[in-house]
Amino acid sequence: MLNKILSQKNLNVQIELLITIGLLLAGLLIYSINIGTLPLRDWDEGIVAQVAREINRENWNWLYPTINDTPYLNKPPLIHWLISLSYSIGGVSELTARLPPALLTAFSVPLVYGIGRELFRPRTPAIFTALVYLTFLPLVRHGRLAMLDGAVVCFFVLMIWCVLRSRRHIGYALAIGISFGLLSLTKGIILGLLLGAIAFFFLWWDTPRLLLSKYFWSGIFLGMFPVFLWYAAQFFYYGWEFFDANFFHQSLKRIWEPVGSHEGPIWYYLLEIIEYSWPWQLFWLPGLYLSWKNRNLSWGKLVLVWSGVYLLAISLMNTKLPWYVLPIYPAFALAVGSYLAEIWHQFPVDLGYFRFPTYKYLQTQGHSAKHPLGIPTVYHRLVVVLFALLALIGWVASVYFAGVFNLGRANLAQPNLELQLISVAVALTMTMTTILLSQQDRQFLLILVWGTYLSLLLFVSSPHWVWELKEDYPVKPVGEMIQKYTPPGQIVYSFDTRDRPSLNFYSDRLIKRVGPHKIQQQWQNNSQIYLLVEASTLNNFGLENLQVLNTAQGWALVTNSKNSNSKV
Repeated sequence: MLNKILSQKNLNVQIELLITIGLLLAGLLIYSINIGTLPLRDWDEGIVAQVAREINRENWNWLYPTINDTPYLNKPPLIHWLISLSYSIGGVSELTARLPPALLTAFSVPLVYGIGRELFRPRTPAIFTALVYLTFLPLVRHGRLAMLDGAVVCFFVLMIWCVLRSRRHIGYALAIGISFGLLSLTKGIILGLLLGAIAFFFLWWDTPRLLLSKYFWSGIFLGMFPVFLWYAAQFFYYGWEFFDANFFHQSLKRIWEPVGSHEGPIWYYLLEIIEYSWPWQLFWLPGLYLSWKNRNLSWGKLVLVWSGVYLLAISLMNTKLPWYVLPIYPAFALAVGSYLAEIWHQFPVDLGYFRFPTYKYLQTQGHSAKHPLGIPTVYHRLVVVLFALLALIGWVASVYFAGVFNLGRANLAQPNLELQLISVAVALTMTMTTILLSQQDRQFLLILVWGTYLSLLLFVSSPHWVWELKEDYPVKPVGEMIQKYTPPGQIVYSFDTRDRPSLNFYSDRLIKRVGPHKIQQQWQNNSQIYLLVEASTLNNFGLENLQVLNTAQGWALVTNSKNSNSKV
């Protein structure tokens, strides 16, 4: 008997190991494939990559990072350190800039499965939770970029996993504080406090005894000690300038004042979730309803606290940026995964020669026309219709990107094989899902997960996964031109009204915006000046002794003719 129990335990351990490794490999594939082929995106990617390069260049100036040789006071430098280390190993490139955040986000996939295993006794809800999390388009896109937000999600998921583990193994309470420290060293102590509050409120509701544990507070002290040291070092080096820039302008001020034009209504993030979480948002509301019904259980409490506190906090902020919503997606996956597991277990019932879904069998016995989870059957029909609509959109898109629609001699769309393949994959997935769901066959879930994952793989393997690159001119050729034709450390002036941090990165020069009047003064008084200007407007400024060094992507790099000998 004892041998049988031990054998069963070993089998469970092996199954858990295989599932964890499988999820990790699936995460590594989708988060790392093709990350080095596209240029860096403006703003976060350009800034993070440039700060990491300057850390690496200045004999590992890791404590006081700079950007364009000026103090970088925006965010703590943990991820910048990791990217700088990546540069040291593989050189400066898009691949080495994006690899550390991508790896961290990939490791969050098995961690989400671990959270599910701590919350659910059966294995099925944990598996569905991890698979839903794995196939979120917003996470896949932003987790692959040289940004801080994928790492934030990873460290937060690690914290929640440690919180749940510490209920049975108190030693894990020490790691809660370490995770909190990693969060604070990634995107600042204000965000760390917000995400830490979610863990605190969950423990206060679910396991309040842990809040009195010496291990818990020892872990908090242990994790915060390096954070305190770093912030203290910044204060003693920069003085109040650091706290004004880091705490006030980059954190607190964003609550009541939008950054730039990044503002929106209070329901902005709710719309963001609904718009980009296809197809899983179709199951989100039933998942939240199921969580509310099970609010006496740990998983229901965690979903409600996590979703409610974080969504409320970011919705009340005046600054609205799409990637701020990413930390809510693990809770989203928990809600959806729990509901999908209920569908998986309750959808089919075999009764002799007949096979009915459970709720239809209940109807034949005189019960109300509701799904056993309390969801009206009309919702099931609505979901079938929505999947059919997605299938139709997929097929229309596949024909559209084949370039077969003509208006006279002009095509509405040029043929695009990558987008056509992606559209076909989506269309096939949604078509098969619609058929199986209409037949009330639970295998629709397997088709939906696998088809969504395959469609995302095709998407990130294409040159379209960073679609923001097409919103403006390509900076990489222009940056390479500037780097080739100007001396190191040279400031380059530009009439462009847009800041392009990625252009600073690729040129390895500071591109400074100026007006025509100021450039006239600089042109006359400075013996060495370089100007980046649109080639089509060269003759509009009346600059004397102008020499064109080179052109790229419609932009010309010019200098005074008296500097012609300084060409690099």
